Amino acid sequence: MSWYDDAVFYHIYPLGLTGAPKQNSYGPPESRLNQLIPWIDHIRSINCNALYIGPLFESVGHGYETTDYRKLDSRLGTNEDLKQFTRLCHEAGIRVIFDGVFNHTGRDFFAFRDLRQNRENSPYKDWYCQVDFWGNNEYDDGFSYANWGGYNLLPRLNQRNPAVQDYICETIRFWVDEFDIDGIRLDAADVLDFSFMQRLRQVADTVKPEFWLMGEVIHGEYSRWVNEGTLHSVTNYHLHKALYSGHNDHNYFEIAHTVKRLYDMGGCRPEGLKLYNFVDNHDVERIYTKLNNKKHFLPVHILLYTLPGIPSIYYGSEFGIEGRKERYSDDSLRPALNLEDFKDAKDNNPCTVLITRLGRLRRLLPALSRGDYQELSLTTGQYAFARKWNGTDLIIAVNNADHEVTMEVSCGEDCDYTGGLSGSEPEFRDGRLIFTLPACGGEIWIPGHCLEENRDNPPEIDLTQELWIRDKDPERREQPVNNLQKENLPSEDKNSDLQSDKADSKAKPDTAENPLDLNKPYEEMTIAELQAAVLNKLAANGPVTDRMKRDVEENVYRDSLLNWVKSFR
Repeated sequence: MSWYDDAVFYHIYPLGLTGAPKQNSYGPPESRLNQLIPWIDHIRSINCNALYIGPLFESVGHGYETTDYRKLDSRLGTNEDLKQFTRLCHEAGIRVIFDGVFNHTGRDFFAFRDLRQNRENSPYKDWYCQVDFWGNNEYDDGFSYANWGGYNLLPRLNQRNPAVQDYICETIRFWVDEFDIDGIRLDAADVLDFSFMQRLRQVADTVKPEFWLMGEVIHGEYSRWVNEGTLHSVTNYHLHKALYSGHNDHNYFEIAHTVKRLYDMGGCRPEGLKLYNFVDNHDVERIYTKLNNKKHFLPVHILLYTLPGIPSIYYGSEFGIEGRKERYSDDSLRPALNLEDFKDAKDNNPCTVLITRLGRLRRLLPALSRGDYQELSLTTGQYAFARKWNGTDLIIAVNNADHEVTMEVSCGEDCDYTGGLSGSEPEFRDGRLIFTLPACGGEIWIPGHCLEENRDNPPEIDLTQELWIRDKDPERREQPVNNLQKENLPSEDKNSDLQSDKADSKAKPDTAENPLDLNKPYEEMTIAELQAAVLNKLAANGPVTDRMKRDVEENVYRDSLLNWVKSFR
């Protein structure tokens, strides 16, 4: 097993967490990264052992319009600051992976600046895709070029150009030599050229033992990206969507079906795909905001930590903070936080207590990271499964109903089980465990031979009884669930982040005045037209299920849709 097989990730968006200015003045470095040093102990204290942090390098604004891949963003400090930070993480037993934004650059990147200055005579004219010196753009460059997501702010690199590949590979070697990183999360991996990713994998296999490549992929068959020749893992957006909508709709069939689908891809087997699981990140709404019933925070996170895959917590969500995706800004998803405001969280904040406890159980019970998966019981409101490894059968059960339920599941010959969260003991009868779950609750049932250490360390708070006390107590209910200003809390609008994205993406709604045109080149299609084109391609290959329709409808990312529609033969 590699280190990442047993990892529990913490995810930081550093420009947001440190309160950096939204635009880079390229002035003297300001060492805001040092604000994150106290967070290292916090990360370890909630039982995370890996950190995904980024973007980090010099950029124009939000960090994904890279200006210099080998210099820490001036708003965060110097390379020495970053070197110290990764060293301190390693000393705390925390692996570190950086954000690798290799699909596109910013317009201030040296190669693009040279292209703007020297045009046809630039040695970098082939570093970018579809450069047309007969075209123009809103910057009046006197030429046009391919970009990411329709934004000319992000010119798209020609990843098939050997010079570009060499430069990026040397950048990775620089990051390992300079900062001793343990892996890279590849931004927009679902639109990266496969030959480029294969080259990156060759580098990864040589720069450092167990160097990890994880890609951002939103839709598709994950096995296309995760295999011996390309990436080790990808973001599990399939499960992300199922976890919140399966609770909002009181439909555990959606979650179980998604897990089965991933199993068929190899994603739920000990030797199969190890996908990067999450319930929120810097691009989607906070899980506490997304849930219609806030009490579902508990079963959602039990599933995050116990279903196959590598769990990740996005900074601040362990405190139960909120964040709603706004029409023209992701700032509310990426807030500045002061750790001192949460210094008592591990004692008094039930969300933090839950995350800490789940992380500890994950560390103590290898079956949660290495075990095979077996579904045991499934209804719309209740779901139970086993994780089996090396003679240990853990049983996980969750309940999304607003009332307590009694469940029975098969457990084989082992009759000595204890609840890892509550410390309660179920009844054993004729090879079956019989237990009661509270409303919106769940439990991890642990065989007695695994539990000696846990028996001496009961939870500080009775999670299943006290997690949502503020929903019952009028005085505490009025208190903000985070330490942001009251006016920054989200409204009661129930639209999901995907629906908000969709509203933004459709500049021209589907009306009689703006009919869909599926005969023009894919690159010229609207989001709605690309979705329709994908559906047509799917229909040509066989019946289109409701699940397929939802997958297409929820994909509102232009490059992802382009990649999808072009993938059909």
